Amino acid sequence: MTTLFISDLHLSPDTLEINACFERFMREEAIHADALFVLGDLFDFWIGDDDNCDFAKQIREEFKRLTDSGVPCFFTKGNRDFLVGKRFAKQTGVQLLGDETVIDLYGRKAVILHGDTLCTEDVQYLAFRAKVNQPWLQWIFNRLPMAIKTPIVRKVQSGARDTKQSKSLSIMDVTQSEVERVMAEHNVDLMIHGHTHRPNIHNFNIENKELTRIVLGDWYEQGSILCFDANNFTLETRSLDTEHR
Repeated sequence: MTTLFISDLHLSPDTLEINACFERFMREEAIHADALFVLGDLFDFWIGDDDNCDFAKQIREEFKRLTDSGVPCFFTKGNRDFLVGKRFAKQTGVQLLGDETVIDLYGRKAVILHGDTLCTEDVQYLAFRAKVNQPWLQWIFNRLPMAIKTPIVRKVQSGARDTKQSKSLSIMDVTQSEVERVMAEHNVDLMIHGHTHRPNIHNFNIENKELTRIVLGDWYEQGSILCFDANNFTLETRSLDTEHR
């Protein structure tokens, strides 16, 4: 059996190919897994658990189908879906995790996270993250009518795109010293995260101890999945559904 990890799908009503690939993955692969971990940015932006558009209902139904089948599913919030809350968890059966979680992978301890907090050189983004994750602000936003929330979200998305284009790639990547600090804090030799859209397996040595950092890929051009079993792990890709090209 295998534990599966995904992140950075950035699903929306407009990403028909990616949505189809995700649906196929959930019904044909995740259904047979020991567990599924979603490490943030499942959505391009999750406007709130009160979103009842057809797209939101479809995604909730996919998770409910999976968890009803007996496959546990765990969700770490990213910078695009930090508004996923208890209602979503109740409706889907997924279990919400904190920013950093230590899990047991067939006898090996690993720390899992979205990955944005590792980018310590991106001071502007971290300030924005701290602001939008304030409980009082989310409480107010979640109680706004959808007609008001939608234009606010579009403005935030537009601003984020403009800001990202002006930043260097190095600023938006993880800081190695922060990676090492988090792994030492949790006493693990394995870290799994997404966010940077740079899928890779990084091996490095600290004080004669071998450490591994696995970076999940985004789903813009193909599906990206980490398959982890008792004997091995592989970063794999899946072709997008071509029906909507």
